[in-house]
Amino acid sequence: MKFFCFHLMAYADLDLSFIEKHPTAWTTLPNSYYDPEKGHRLYNRYLDELEYAEELGFDGVGVNEHHQTAYGMMPSPIVIASALMRRTSRIKIAILGSALPLRDHPLTLAEEHAMIDNITGGRLISGFVRGIGAEYHTFGSIPAFSHERFHEAHDLIIEAWTRPGPFAFEGKHYHFQYVNVWPRPYQKPHPPIWIPSQGSQETIDWAAHPKRKYTYLHTFSPLPAAAKYMQAYRDSAERQGYQSSPEQLGWAVPIYVGASDESARVEAKPHFEAFRNRFLKMPIEMLLPPGYTSVSSMQRMAAVKKSLTADITIESAMELGMILCGSAATVRDQLVEHQKMLGFNNLLTLLHFGTLPEELTRSNMELFAREVMPHLRPLGETGESADPAEPGETGAT
Repeated sequence: MKFFCFHLMAYADLDLSFIEKHPTAWTTLPNSYYDPEKGHRLYNRYLDELEYAEELGFDGVGVNEHHQTAYGMMPSPIVIASALMRRTSRIKIAILGSALPLRDHPLTLAEEHAMIDNITGGRLISGFVRGIGAEYHTFGSIPAFSHERFHEAHDLIIEAWTRPGPFAFEGKHYHFQYVNVWPRPYQKPHPPIWIPSQGSQETIDWAAHPKRKYTYLHTFSPLPAAAKYMQAYRDSAERQGYQSSPEQLGWAVPIYVGASDESARVEAKPHFEAFRNRFLKMPIEMLLPPGYTSVSSMQRMAAVKKSLTADITIESAMELGMILCGSAATVRDQLVEHQKMLGFNNLLTLLHFGTLPEELTRSNMELFAREVMPHLRPLGETGESADPAEPGETGAT
């Protein structure tokens, strides 16, 4: 198994009483709630944490893109990846991902990703996303064109990376007389491509296509939903004539490791509940605007995501598998079982969430890296079992 330290860079100093006046931290929350002095400290703290992940032995770090929200202060993951690439030397840098349909000029993404790939000597993982529904409200984009623009922008970028230029590209949404990207990517034929998703069947089928075989990354959802959609990827691959591998699947999940099950729950509880019930909450019409996906996919996704409109406790989230929380032994046991159920090889650990302070974030990272990660590396790759718990270690509180 490969381990990534994924960061949302939430505005952790948010006045959580905002919820009394504003229903969501997305799009419509006034930016008067943002203090640049606090933002300055948070950005540099979060960059330090991502750089620390290399020292701790993670395989990679993950950053992503969201707009006009306290949920994540990364409207441009390119900026964060650029800050990281000269301060790290080994880890992969996964941009998870760049929202293709929101760009009128996707060639700039082809250029920027190629620059990062060259400067790092091939450490880039390129993630492509459509952007969640709230982003379409933010940019005034038409959700019904989301799939079309995504696929066309993707094809343009892949051609720009792999086809000698200059050449012309004429699509429905994008028109370029000269496609002639400098620099070309360092990795051949191009950086690995990951597709984060909430479970759209159209996206799963497209990612699993034999011409692509892109890694499907399932994001923050109850465990049964993650299992359903990862199985959908395997089924899609089989329908398309091949058997997918665990390397083609990834799971992103919040994790908190403490000295004991009880202390972990107590420490994580207020910060996870702030993450889930304040930062993440949004109306379903904002998450899934009409036209964003097919009716059948929208019905399936809405059934899973409708809980985003209601509060949830960490205890309920733990039961649903929406967070792994406990002692190192407990988290190890959970990951062994979940990997067996889900069949993934890439684990994206959200070790900071919501308002989790720096000292607890660092402790969480250190405990996970030292007491969980080494035991589970064989999972998903060799078929071997994880190392048993050390003598005297238990999951008990």
